Amino acid sequence: MNGTVVVLGGRSEIGLAVATRLAAGGARDFVLAARRSSELDAEEAALREAGAATVTRVEFDADDVGRHEEVLTGILTGHGPVAVVVLAFGILGDQRRAEEDADHALAIVHTDYTAQVSVLTHVATLLRKQAGGRIVVFSSVAGVRVRRANYVYGSAKAGLDGFAGGLSDALAGSGVHLLLVRPGFVIGRMTEGMSPAPFSSTPGQVADATVAALRHGRHVVWVPPILRPVFALMRLLPRAIWRRLPR
Repeated sequence: MNGTVVVLGGRSEIGLAVATRLAAGGARDFVLAARRSSELDAEEAALREAGAATVTRVEFDADDVGRHEEVLTGILTGHGPVAVVVLAFGILGDQRRAEEDADHALAIVHTDYTAQVSVLTHVATLLRKQAGGRIVVFSSVAGVRVRRANYVYGSAKAGLDGFAGGLSDALAGSGVHLLLVRPGFVIGRMTEGMSPAPFSSTPGQVADATVAALRHGRHVVWVPPILRPVFALMRLLPRAIWRRLPR
Protein backbone atom coordinates (compact mmCIF):
# COMPACT_ATOMS: atom_id res chain seq x y z
CA MET A 1 0.00 0.00 0.00
CA ASN A 2 1.65 3.21 -1.19
CA GLY A 3 0.94 6.31 0.85
CA THR A 4 0.16 7.37 4.38
CA VAL A 5 -2.59 5.82 6.49
CA VAL A 6 -4.45 8.40 8.59
CA VAL A 7 -6.49 7.31 11.61
CA LEU A 8 -8.86 10.01 12.88
CA GLY A 9 -9.54 8.79 16.42
CA GLY A 10 -6.07 7.43 17.04
CA ARG A 11 -6.84 5.58 20.24
CA SER A 12 -9.92 3.77 18.87
CA GLU A 13 -9.67 0.01 19.28
CA ILE A 14 -11.08 -0.64 15.82
CA GLY A 15 -9.10 2.14 14.17
CA LEU A 16 -5.84 0.91 15.67
CA ALA A 17 -6.65 -2.69 14.76
CA VAL A 18 -7.19 -1.64 11.14
CA ALA A 19 -3.94 0.33 11.15
CA THR A 20 -1.84 -2.50 12.61
CA ARG A 21 -3.17 -4.90 9.98
CA LEU A 22 -2.31 -2.43 7.23
CA ALA A 23 1.17 -2.07 8.73
CA ALA A 24 1.59 -5.83 8.78
CA GLY A 25 0.48 -5.85 5.14
CA GLY A 26 3.13 -3.38 4.01
CA ALA A 27 1.96 0.15 4.86
CA ARG A 28 4.81 2.11 6.38
CA ASP A 29 3.68 5.66 7.17
CA PHE A 30 0.93 6.50 9.64
CA VAL A 31 -0.73 9.50 11.23
CA LEU A 32 -2.60 9.04 14.51
CA ALA A 33 -4.91 11.99 15.13
CA ALA A 34 -6.66 12.33 18.48
CA ARG A 35 -7.13 14.50 21.51
CA ARG A 36 -4.20 14.33 23.94
CA SER A 37 -2.04 13.01 21.12
CA SER A 38 1.02 13.12 23.38
CA GLU A 39 -0.49 10.17 25.27
CA LEU A 40 -0.58 7.79 22.29
CA ASP A 41 2.59 5.92 23.29
CA ALA A 42 0.92 2.49 23.42
CA GLU A 43 -0.81 2.99 20.08
CA GLU A 44 2.42 4.13 18.41
CA ALA A 45 4.31 1.18 19.88
CA ALA A 46 1.70 -1.26 18.54
CA LEU A 47 2.01 0.22 15.06
CA ARG A 48 5.79 0.11 15.07
CA GLU A 49 5.74 -3.48 16.28
CA ALA A 50 3.42 -4.32 13.37
CA GLY A 51 5.89 -2.85 10.89
CA ALA A 52 5.26 0.91 10.69
CA ALA A 53 8.33 2.98 9.80
CA THR A 54 6.96 6.39 10.75
CA VAL A 55 4.15 7.31 13.15
CA THR A 56 3.18 10.96 13.41
CA ARG A 57 0.84 12.20 16.11
CA VAL A 58 -1.52 15.08 15.43
CA GLU A 59 -3.82 16.87 17.86
CA PHE A 60 -7.39 16.42 16.62
CA ASP A 61 -10.70 17.10 18.36
CA ALA A 62 -13.53 15.61 16.30
CA ASP A 63 -16.09 17.80 18.08
CA ASP A 64 -14.28 21.02 17.15
CA VAL A 65 -15.72 21.26 13.65
CA GLY A 66 -14.47 24.82 13.28
CA ARG A 67 -10.87 23.54 13.09
CA HIS A 68 -11.50 20.53 10.87
CA GLU A 69 -10.46 22.20 7.63
CA GLU A 70 -7.22 23.52 9.08
CA VAL A 71 -6.24 20.26 10.79
CA LEU A 72 -7.23 17.94 7.94
CA THR A 73 -5.59 20.11 5.30
CA GLY A 74 -2.41 20.06 7.36
CA ILE A 75 -2.50 16.27 7.66
CA LEU A 76 -3.35 15.43 4.05
CA THR A 77 -1.05 17.98 2.44
CA GLY A 78 1.78 17.54 4.91
CA HIS A 79 1.84 13.74 4.83
CA GLY A 80 0.79 12.98 1.28
CA PRO A 81 0.20 11.10 -0.75
CA VAL A 82 -2.46 9.67 1.55
CA ALA A 83 -3.61 6.13 0.79
CA VAL A 84 -6.32 5.62 3.43
CA VAL A 85 -8.22 7.83 5.87
CA VAL A 86 -10.01 5.92 8.63
CA LEU A 87 -12.76 7.72 10.54
CA ALA A 88 -12.57 5.91 13.86
CA PHE A 89 -14.05 8.42 16.31
CA GLY A 90 -17.49 8.22 17.89
CA ILE A 91 -19.40 7.82 21.14
CA LEU A 92 -22.18 5.53 22.30
CA GLY A 93 -23.66 7.85 24.90
CA ASP A 94 -26.32 7.04 27.48
CA GLN A 95 -29.72 6.40 25.90
CA ARG A 96 -31.69 6.85 29.13
CA ARG A 97 -30.02 10.15 29.86
CA ALA A 98 -30.44 11.31 26.26
CA GLU A 99 -34.20 10.75 26.41
CA GLU A 100 -34.51 13.53 29.00
CA ASP A 101 -31.31 15.54 28.54
CA ALA A 102 -31.42 17.30 25.19
CA ASP A 103 -27.84 18.50 25.55
CA HIS A 104 -26.63 14.92 25.88
CA ALA A 105 -28.72 13.81 22.92
CA LEU A 106 -27.23 16.62 20.84
CA ALA A 107 -23.71 15.67 21.96
CA ILE A 108 -24.20 12.13 20.65
CA VAL A 109 -25.60 13.34 17.35
CA HIS A 110 -22.88 15.99 17.03
CA THR A 111 -20.01 13.48 17.40
CA ASP A 112 -21.58 10.56 15.55
CA TYR A 113 -23.16 12.49 12.68
CA THR A 114 -22.41 16.21 12.41
CA ALA A 115 -18.67 15.92 13.03
CA GLN A 116 -18.46 12.95 10.68
CA VAL A 117 -20.20 14.89 7.91
CA SER A 118 -17.74 17.75 8.38
CA VAL A 119 -14.70 15.46 8.29
CA LEU A 120 -15.98 13.47 5.31
CA THR A 121 -16.65 16.61 3.30
CA HIS A 122 -13.17 18.01 3.91
CA VAL A 123 -11.42 14.67 3.39
CA ALA A 124 -13.31 13.96 0.16
CA THR A 125 -12.40 17.40 -1.19
CA LEU A 126 -8.73 16.93 -0.34
CA LEU A 127 -8.54 13.42 -1.78
CA ARG A 128 -10.24 14.57 -4.98
CA LYS A 129 -7.44 17.12 -5.40
CA GLN A 130 -4.97 14.28 -4.82
CA ALA A 131 -6.92 12.27 -7.46
CA GLY A 132 -7.02 9.14 -5.34
CA GLY A 133 -7.26 7.57 -1.92
CA ARG A 134 -9.63 5.54 0.19
CA ILE A 135 -11.95 6.50 3.04
CA VAL A 136 -13.21 4.11 5.69
CA VAL A 137 -16.45 5.02 7.49
CA PHE A 138 -17.87 3.03 10.40
CA SER A 139 -21.64 3.00 10.43
CA SER A 140 -23.58 0.38 12.43
CA VAL A 141 -26.48 -2.01 12.05
CA ALA A 142 -28.08 0.24 14.69
CA GLY A 143 -28.70 2.70 11.88
CA VAL A 144 -30.18 0.23 9.40
CA ARG A 145 -33.48 0.21 11.26
CA VAL A 146 -33.45 2.34 14.40
CA ARG A 147 -34.56 0.60 17.57
CA ARG A 148 -36.37 2.15 20.50
CA ALA A 149 -33.66 0.84 22.86
CA ASN A 150 -30.91 3.04 21.35
CA TYR A 151 -32.69 5.43 19.03
CA VAL A 152 -30.46 8.45 19.68
CA TYR A 153 -27.24 6.66 18.72
CA GLY A 154 -29.08 4.70 16.03
CA SER A 155 -30.51 7.82 14.44
CA ALA A 156 -27.04 9.37 14.20
CA LYS A 157 -25.71 6.21 12.56
CA ALA A 158 -28.69 6.16 10.19
CA GLY A 159 -27.84 9.68 9.09
CA LEU A 160 -24.16 8.82 8.71
CA ASP A 161 -24.98 5.69 6.74
CA GLY A 162 -27.11 7.66 4.31
CA PHE A 163 -24.58 10.46 3.94
CA ALA A 164 -21.69 8.05 3.35
CA GLY A 165 -23.68 6.12 0.77
CA GLY A 166 -24.48 9.27 -1.13
CA LEU A 167 -20.90 10.52 -0.89
CA SER A 168 -19.64 7.19 -2.20
CA ASP A 169 -21.80 7.63 -5.31
CA ALA A 170 -20.65 11.25 -5.68
CA LEU A 171 -17.02 10.10 -5.65
CA ALA A 172 -17.49 7.65 -8.52
CA GLY A 173 -14.97 8.34 -11.24
CA SER A 174 -12.84 10.62 -9.06
CA GLY A 175 -10.28 8.01 -8.07
CA VAL A 176 -11.46 8.24 -4.46
CA HIS A 177 -13.17 5.17 -2.98
CA LEU A 178 -15.34 5.05 0.14
CA LEU A 179 -15.82 1.88 2.18
CA LEU A 180 -18.85 1.80 4.50
CA VAL A 181 -18.53 -0.71 7.36
CA ARG A 182 -21.68 -1.87 9.17
CA PRO A 183 -20.72 -3.86 12.27
CA GLY A 184 -23.15 -5.26 14.78
CA PHE A 185 -22.47 -5.18 18.51
CA VAL A 186 -18.71 -4.85 19.06
CA ILE A 187 -17.29 -6.21 22.30
CA GLY A 188 -14.80 -3.58 23.44
CA ARG A 189 -14.19 -0.54 25.62
CA MET A 190 -17.22 1.33 24.28
CA THR A 191 -19.61 -1.49 25.24
CA GLU A 192 -17.87 -2.60 28.45
CA GLY A 193 -20.39 -3.82 31.02
CA MET A 194 -23.12 -4.44 28.44
CA SER A 195 -24.42 -7.89 27.55
CA PRO A 196 -23.28 -8.80 24.01
CA ALA A 197 -26.00 -8.97 21.38
CA PRO A 198 -26.37 -11.93 19.00
CA PHE A 199 -23.77 -12.02 16.21
CA SER A 200 -21.35 -9.85 18.16
CA SER A 201 -17.79 -9.28 16.99
CA THR A 202 -14.50 -8.00 18.38
CA PRO A 203 -12.47 -5.00 17.18
CA GLY A 204 -10.05 -7.45 15.60
CA GLN A 205 -12.79 -9.17 13.63
CA VAL A 206 -14.14 -5.83 12.42
CA ALA A 207 -10.62 -4.82 11.39
CA ASP A 208 -10.04 -8.09 9.52
CA ALA A 209 -13.25 -7.62 7.54
CA THR A 210 -12.45 -3.95 6.88
CA VAL A 211 -8.96 -4.61 5.55
CA ALA A 212 -10.19 -7.49 3.38
CA ALA A 213 -12.93 -5.24 1.95
CA LEU A 214 -10.39 -2.49 1.25
CA ARG A 215 -8.16 -4.87 -0.64
CA HIS A 216 -11.08 -6.13 -2.73
CA GLY A 217 -12.41 -2.65 -3.49
CA ARG A 218 -15.78 -3.23 -1.88
CA HIS A 219 -18.19 -0.40 -1.11
CA VAL A 220 -20.06 -1.92 1.85
CA VAL A 221 -19.19 -4.66 4.33
CA TRP A 222 -21.33 -6.12 7.12
CA VAL A 223 -19.60 -7.58 10.18
CA PRO A 224 -20.30 -10.42 10.58
CA PRO A 225 -21.73 -11.08 7.09
CA ILE A 226 -24.79 -12.90 8.47
CA LEU A 227 -26.16 -9.56 9.67
CA ARG A 228 -27.01 -8.57 6.11
CA PRO A 229 -29.74 -11.23 5.61
CA VAL A 230 -30.78 -10.93 9.27
CA PHE A 231 -31.52 -7.22 8.89
CA ALA A 232 -33.22 -7.77 5.55
CA LEU A 233 -35.74 -9.84 7.52
CA MET A 234 -35.80 -7.45 10.47
CA ARG A 235 -36.97 -4.66 8.21
CA LEU A 236 -40.17 -6.67 7.77
CA LEU A 237 -40.94 -7.08 11.48
CA PRO A 238 -44.15 -5.34 12.59
CA ARG A 239 -43.46 -2.17 14.55
CA ALA A 240 -45.22 -3.50 17.65
CA ILE A 241 -42.62 -6.28 17.81
CA TRP A 242 -39.67 -4.16 16.69
CA ARG A 243 -40.09 -1.62 19.49
CA ARG A 244 -39.67 -4.36 22.11
CA LEU A 245 -36.32 -5.54 20.82
CA PRO A 246 -33.29 -4.86 23.05
CA ARG A 247 -30.23 -2.92 22.00
